Amino acid sequence: MDGFQAAVASSDAQHAIDGLQEARERTLELVAPFSDEQLERVHSTLMSPLVWDLGHIAAFEDLWLAHRHGGLPLLREDLADVYDAFETPRAGRGDLPLLRPLEAREYLQDVRERALDVIERRGVGDGVIAELIVRHEQQHTETMLQTIQLAQLAGLSEFAAAGANGLAETGAASGTGSARSFTGLELVEIPAGPCTIGADAAGFAYDNERARHRSDVRAYLIGRTPITNATYLTFVEGGGYERREWWSDEGWSWKEDYDITRPQSWTADLRFEWRLSGLEPLLPDRPVVHISWFEADAFARAHAGRLPTEIEWEKAATWDQEQETSLLYPWGDDPIAPGLHANVDQRAGGCVPVGSLPDGASPYGVLGMIGDVWEWTSSNFTGYPGFEPFPYREYSEVFFGDEYRVLRGGAWATRSGVITPTFRNWDFPQRRQIFSGLRIAKDL
Repeated sequence: MDGFQAAVASSDAQHAIDGLQEARERTLELVAPFSDEQLERVHSTLMSPLVWDLGHIAAFEDLWLAHRHGGLPLLREDLADVYDAFETPRAGRGDLPLLRPLEAREYLQDVRERALDVIERRGVGDGVIAELIVRHEQQHTETMLQTIQLAQLAGLSEFAAAGANGLAETGAASGTGSARSFTGLELVEIPAGPCTIGADAAGFAYDNERARHRSDVRAYLIGRTPITNATYLTFVEGGGYERREWWSDEGWSWKEDYDITRPQSWTADLRFEWRLSGLEPLLPDRPVVHISWFEADAFARAHAGRLPTEIEWEKAATWDQEQETSLLYPWGDDPIAPGLHANVDQRAGGCVPVGSLPDGASPYGVLGMIGDVWEWTSSNFTGYPGFEPFPYREYSEVFFGDEYRVLRGGAWATRSGVITPTFRNWDFPQRRQIFSGLRIAKDL
């Protein structure tokens, strides 16, 4: 290896180490306020005990970075099945012989020391495994925040306040970043024509984002912003959960079986919503969050609209009509600047008013395509033409089919290093513990 190659390898290794360290600091920061009992409790069968996430993060890093990349034996082979996400469904994880919180933290540290030794000894190769580990931990911090918010655990108010203060400097927290007030019902016309969908072959992307391909889309309308609390409140107060004609058969059955009458985070009097810092007044200009696909679909039908397909969503987010090319992000090819382009990275403690980050607009003028809320689409989760599973089949392929719906765009709880306009999230249509909202579409 010549001097230049050595310098590049050293730079790549340091970049990976910095990413691993930053992700770990955030993980430990999020769980620091909580007692052992809170970390070990099953707050909902929809979610893992928080302490399981800690052990799983360590086991995944050990498997991929220390074992498969570094050639070391597993540090704790006896824990492999316990922390295998595919082999242990969430509903049963509370019954597993999990490590106690102190043991889980020690496991995290022991694995990290091995991983750093491997990087020092072998470097990071093409960087894919190291990037996979960093993003995996970052994604789990969002999952952990879902659990924390679902359980309404107090303890992160200072964390949320610190981030909100930072956003306030940009005007995002108060909505002063934009002179306009939006409802979510304002529509933008997207002209017919071809576009490019999916991630480029260069750089890191998950298998379900590839292969990049051309698609031809008919003209349509799409919401300039996500739907706001005020607009959704009008739907609720106007009988939106009582009008059978607006609901699919499956959605109506789910709503009736579980007595669903409002978004999951709203109080029964429709005046407050639960955020990371606790109960706060239901501010009208924030996007509605914690709604299921069924609710999003019913709302769209009630407004003579529909949910966009994921191809329509991605075209509106990334396609530059004049240049006939896809941008890396709605605003261009610059990396995400949290608080300027998008509300991401968890620091706001929740959503900010729609339209308050105009620097994040797409070439069509569509706002808020990255951050704040995951946006339900009408699309089932399937593979693109030319799909090839990587790095393992269980990441995507086993979930393909009509059981799952695709969500796009990330949320306030999504890390900026994870989310791109080509990133595809998926979940069951009844799920609403995720930070999910909606943007409507209409045919022309």
